[in-house]
Amino acid sequence: MRLIAYQTDRGPRVAGLRREEIIDLHDADPSLPSCPKALLAQGPEAIARAEKALAAGEPVTGPVTWLPPIPSPEKIICIGLNYADHARETKAAVPPCPVVFNKLPTTLLPHEGIVRLPRVSEQVDYEAELVLVIGGRGRYLAESEARAYIAAYTCGNDISARDWQKNKPGGQWLSGKSFDTFAPCGPWLVTADEISEPGKLAIRLRLNGQVMQESNTAELIFPVDHLVSYISQFCTLNPGDLIFTGTPGGVGMGRHPPVYLKPGDVTEVEIERIGVLRNRFEAE
Repeated sequence: MRLIAYQTDRGPRVAGLRREEIIDLHDADPSLPSCPKALLAQGPEAIARAEKALAAGEPVTGPVTWLPPIPSPEKIICIGLNYADHARETKAAVPPCPVVFNKLPTTLLPHEGIVRLPRVSEQVDYEAELVLVIGGRGRYLAESEARAYIAAYTCGNDISARDWQKNKPGGQWLSGKSFDTFAPCGPWLVTADEISEPGKLAIRLRLNGQVMQESNTAELIFPVDHLVSYISQFCTLNPGDLIFTGTPGGVGMGRHPPVYLKPGDVTEVEIERIGVLRNRFEAE
């Protein structure tokens, strides 16, 4: 099932997509939560009820303002250097364990949202990524149980200011990755029951229609089960947490000459069985 979050005068709401129709799930079945995080937290039984509500509900009328699929995640956790080809192009050694950093909540942006190019950076780069959406509360998870804690998947773009990430003392991953609007997600969530094998998904990024990244999640150094288990060793995962799983080769800074984003550019992150996340870039 495809789920979106959208804004109403009642606050953020969760809806399902029935072909091109938007069905407010709580309106169709008042026993369902109106919040995306709460719906995912209730697990497969709630998803099954949501599918029935999707089939029976009336479409939302009038224009809809889409939100990020999880409008207010507690955590946005990201993994660096998780595709072998990306490690090669950046001349970095393959890490013995996941490289973990985070983005701030103000980075979130929905499908078709405008990414603001900061006035203090001249090296803004793109990174197509598969994003995991956590559905259950968990700590110290074994790899064998980690998959059960993934409620959904979406597309993400880990926008990065390379001059801040690489050229500041100590390597400032947090600041380089956390400018406002630097974490577009979407266009929707696809529930985990629709993705039987997240380790076999084609992933690509187009810049103004030109393919810049093209790979497959089979190339992940650390697969999704390992990532969820590893992260749960140092923090409690909660419903709605987002995990950006890393980007394949083809990023702008790895090209000769480098390709950095400029006003008017449009990126499209496409992941097999999920969809296409599209965003435009404009000056701040």
